[in-house]
This record gives sequence, C-alpha cells and structure tokens, in this order.
Amino acid sequence: MHRKDIVQLSDGGVLAFQEYGEVTGTPVLFCHGWPSSRTMAQLADQPARALGIRIVSPDRPGISTSSLHLDRKLSDWPLVVEQLVNDLGIDEFRILAISGGAPYAYAAAVAMPERVRAIAIVGGVIPFAELNDFKGLLPLYRWMLAFYRNRPRVLRRLFRLAQPFLAVRAPIRLRPLLLKMLLLRPCDAASLRDDAAFEAIFESQRRAWRGSAEGVMIDAQIYAQPWGFAVEDVQVPVRLWHGVEDRAFAVVLAQEIASRFPDCKARFVPNEGHYSLPIRHMHDILEDLISV
Repeated sequence: MHRKDIVQLSDGGVLAFQEYGEVTGTPVLFCHGWPSSRTMAQLADQPARALGIRIVSPDRPGISTSSLHLDRKLSDWPLVVEQLVNDLGIDEFRILAISGGAPYAYAAAVAMPERVRAIAIVGGVIPFAELNDFKGLLPLYRWMLAFYRNRPRVLRRLFRLAQPFLAVRAPIRLRPLLLKMLLLRPCDAASLRDDAAFEAIFESQRRAWRGSAEGVMIDAQIYAQPWGFAVEDVQVPVRLWHGVEDRAFAVVLAQEIASRFPDCKARFVPNEGHYSLPIRHMHDILEDLISV
C-alpha cells in the first residue's frame, strides 16, 4: 500500500502523509530523517507487510507538500501528531524514527505517554544544544552548527544556493560516482547500491529540497535548539538501534544517551553504519517494536 493523503491542521495549514504496509495492521508513525521526507518510509514497506504493520509517514511542516511554518519549534510537533492520528481514527500507536526523526519521536512520547506504546530510534540524532564540543559528529554537521551559531545568515544563503542542485534527481549512471563522493563507510556504500534503498534515501531527500530551502533550513535549526525537555522525561519504552560504524553520530554518543532513558533496550550493531542499519535490519527493528 502506498496511499497519500492530506490532513487539515487547526492552524489552517495542511500535513501531507503517505501510508505503507498493511492498512489494517498495527499502527506505527514513521518520523523521517533530515533532509528527508515521507517517502523515506519505503524502507519499511515490505517488512511492514510481512509483519502486519500499518506505517503512517508524514512530511514535517515545511517539508515537501506540508505547509511551511516559519516559527515552528519541536514543541509544536505533538499537536500535529495528535491531529493526524485522530483524523485517522488511531488511538494507541508506536513510533519509528530514523536519524533526524529522533527528537520528534521523543517529543511525542513525552507529550502523549498514554497513546505512544513504544518508540524505536535508529541512528538517532542527539541533543546538540547539550554538547560542549562537536566531537563524534559528521564533519558536515559540525560545519553547519558552527555557522548556525556564528553566521546564521550565511548558512541560510548557502541553503538557498544549494537547493537547485540538491532538488535534481541524479541520473542512474552517476550513482556510483555519487556514492564515492560522499565518502561513506564501506557498509553504507554497499547497502546503497541496492536500487530500492537508494531511492528511499535519496529520492526522499530530493523531495524535501524540491519543497523549499526554507523548510529544510527550519527543520535543520530545530536540532541546534534546546528540545524543551530532558531525555530522562521519555517514560515510554525506547528501543535504540545504532551502528557501531555510524559516521553521522559516533556510537559513544548513542551509548551515553541510551544510559539516560528510564526504560531503554539498546542494540549497538557491529559492522553497520548510518545508512546500512535501517536498510539491512528493518524487519528486526519493526518486529521488536511491535513486541513491546
């Protein structure tokens, strides 16, 4: 199933979402990464069908075809989720978050512990505002955080300059070159040679940039701001998955975060990176999530 729909929000905007898996299955809200969009959930489609899971994957505000909110904060997200699940007639649900989707899963769990049964975090971003230094982060993230703190207007201009290039779909013949240019871990590069996986990751990124550079920028700056709650406030069961070879967020950062949750089962998977972990282990991740 690949059903796309729109929810009218109380502030007059719209939230676009897409469904995967089984329409009558166990509901799981999918929180896409950054920069990304709702179609990243294609990674979960086949495993969700096999396991009888209904994946609901929304574009965050300002991403792809969801309405742009210039002043949005992470604290706004639970109300958006509430309107989405209410519109779909979903009472209790679980959340699967990939990379940049992590703080959105945490925020929803803190605000709605009576409805969120459990969350699974895969290669999740950590609270940047709590860091004393940027060690353990992807060099690109270190660079963007430095610009955000010191030269935010320059960063905004760079986003706008990059948009025309990042919104273009790369020809299939250039994919091997693109993978080499990204300087990926061998495990990540190998997993992305699969056409379906490549499409799920990079087409979802392109859709985000095609929406607007402003939307991608607003989504990015939320990571640099205080989240408005402590990791310790997440009381629902957390299933944290992290690749030992993750280059975006070093495994030591994930280990520190995992130790702070009141109820967390963490798996640090050898020989897997930021991309290869959700690509290769999605069935196990979903199976574990619905068992909670």
